[in-house]
Amino acid sequence: MFKNSSPRKPRMLLSGNGITYIWRRNPYIVMWWSAAFPGFGHILMNQYARGLLLTLSEVVINTLGHVNEAMVYTFCGQFERATSTLEPRWMYGYLIVYLYSIWNSYRTAFTMNRLSHLAELENIQMARVHISIPEIHYLERKNPIMGAFWSLLFPGLGFFYNQRVFLGIYALVWWWIKATMAQYYDSLYLLLSGRIQESVAVLDRQWLLFMPSVLGGSIYYAYIQSVDQNHMFMTEQKQFFAEQYKGKVIHHLFSKEGTRLC
Repeated sequence: MFKNSSPRKPRMLLSGNGITYIWRRNPYIVMWWSAAFPGFGHILMNQYARGLLLTLSEVVINTLGHVNEAMVYTFCGQFERATSTLEPRWMYGYLIVYLYSIWNSYRTAFTMNRLSHLAELENIQMARVHISIPEIHYLERKNPIMGAFWSLLFPGLGFFYNQRVFLGIYALVWWWIKATMAQYYDSLYLLLSGRIQESVAVLDRQWLLFMPSVLGGSIYYAYIQSVDQNHMFMTEQKQFFAEQYKGKVIHHLFSKEGTRLC
């Protein structure tokens, strides 16, 4: 009979880069985020390498093809100007990357859901703390609202809150680049100063159109990852107590008001 001491379907890895895990996802939600910004669906499923590569491809090819700029002209009804703005040589690559990101994230979500179910059945013991030279990571209860709040203030901070260090650095750097190229903060300053026309004039349309998806994706991901980590924290606690008190009868304690304490 084949024997292997290593776990076949682990649910979570606690490493120097933070917490990486397999969790059930709605394939349609994953597909939607891939459509909003290629790569976001893969990041939502903790496939960071391919997710970050696809987000980089989206930014580079979109910028070289002037896709966002053409979309702005289309929204304004300037169809001829939109057509002349596009760079045809980049459109084929952009379309392929865009469609592949949606298709692959959708099909991968089904596979991840099956793996998540099998991992739950195998129920491999989770680690609680990981100590490495660059970082100390640990499972704890999170407040999803706080994760979303910090991502709203500045995308990337919510990832740090959820102990995704390198993803947080990536998000911070790219948000700063996009905000700078779009002159977002310059425009915001002019707007708050009451100079509305100047505020609109300084904006760069090509880069500005990236920002709603990036901001929304950062908020959603920080929120949902906090929820996931709360589930994993509770699962790890259940595993620990089941192993610690195996074969023993545990009585529930109640307060005077009848509320269960444990």
